Amino acid sequence: MPTITIDPATRLEGHLKIKANYENGRVTTAESSGMMFRGFENLLAGKDPRDAAVITQRICGVCPTPHAMAAVLAAEQAIGKNAPDNARLVRNLILGADFLHSHILHFYHLTLPSYIQGPAMPPWTPSWNVDLRFTAAENQQLVDHYVQALAVRRQAHEMGALFGGKLPHTAAYEFGGVTGMPKADLITRFRNYLNPIIAFIDNVLLPDANLLAVKYSDYSNIGKGYGNLLAFGVFDLNAAGTSKLLARGRAANGATTIQPVDLNAITEQAKYSWYNDSSNGLNPSKGITQPNADKANAYSWLKAPRFGGVPYETGALARMWVTGDYRRGISVMDRHLARAKEASKIAHAMSDWLGQLNPAAPAFTPMTIPATGTGIGLTEAPRGALGHWLRINERVVASYQILTPTCWNCSPRDNAGVPGPLEKALEGISVMDAAKPIEVQRIVQSYDPCLSCAVH
Repeated sequence: MPTITIDPATRLEGHLKIKANYENGRVTTAESSGMMFRGFENLLAGKDPRDAAVITQRICGVCPTPHAMAAVLAAEQAIGKNAPDNARLVRNLILGADFLHSHILHFYHLTLPSYIQGPAMPPWTPSWNVDLRFTAAENQQLVDHYVQALAVRRQAHEMGALFGGKLPHTAAYEFGGVTGMPKADLITRFRNYLNPIIAFIDNVLLPDANLLAVKYSDYSNIGKGYGNLLAFGVFDLNAAGTSKLLARGRAANGATTIQPVDLNAITEQAKYSWYNDSSNGLNPSKGITQPNADKANAYSWLKAPRFGGVPYETGALARMWVTGDYRRGISVMDRHLARAKEASKIAHAMSDWLGQLNPAAPAFTPMTIPATGTGIGLTEAPRGALGHWLRINERVVASYQILTPTCWNCSPRDNAGVPGPLEKALEGISVMDAAKPIEVQRIVQSYDPCLSCAVH
């Protein structure tokens, strides 16, 4: 059977290999492979739990802040205390800045070049230039917005660095709160960044995403996969984390009934992953990371997360679906539209959080690492559900497991041979030109994969 191989898939974070078998112009089966091993979980063993917020951020340069959030939440749960309200708000604002920069980056700089004709110069060349549908005027406008988005994305980083100290890899997230006080002058400077970013998202990004969905309406009917959606929830609205801007929950096969997420139902399967059998089928609370590069029949450094034995998709579409803000459909274009709408929702919420900050109140509460304890830090990265599972013994990390969004989305087959969500989404699609399989690339990019996180 003829095979399409894209290695690496371009304009995404990290090294992803896609292998698709096709017959009569249609993909029959696909394999999604993470082609690197890093071993962050093993690096953390024996470290002070407070170091996890610093070390795990180095998993990725695009979405490090969610790892800092998950790490401090896991450590605080292990001691059973919450950070002050100011810390919750500042953490939300830094994380929100990371979401905005990432969503703008994804649409304009990672996705859009697969749909428009760019200038005849690097990094736009070489290019496939296949299936381009925009008029010359529309194309030029999108190229102009691509350039404008470079500045806006930088401004989102600068905005987050006001409270974060620097981005990427902020030093602000600490066990017990944040390192800096939300002073009045910083609040004003943050708002001066935020207001133009909100205007760009609402007046440029949203219309451009809608235009893309109209021009490529056929992509609203492909790339569904299983239609199972899962979110851990993000942006706490109260100290206990029981209320969130984007809720926790899951939906099976595109249903509007939202079900709870039982963490005990999660396993990481590894029959087709380059890990020893001792790493296979475990809940992250008991997870083991033992690489085996010579394992027969394996084809990825990603494990295969499953909920109740079933593959689930994570990301902006899952979050917006669970929260009830977007339920038009599950497809390539639905992922792009939900991501743009989510950017607007988060940006406007950030404006409200700024108004809730109290410069006179504390943003840090000293806490002591317990001799023993366990904690789970659940949050969301721009690309989907993120969890850190921590076990402490003798005040150091006894075990640490990380479950990332792209492990959910781009997983290999599980123990039963069931394909991962991306692999399933590629099955059955038509390919006009096997030498330039733009359809495959567009479906892959709609998930916004981050392979650095996935091969952590």
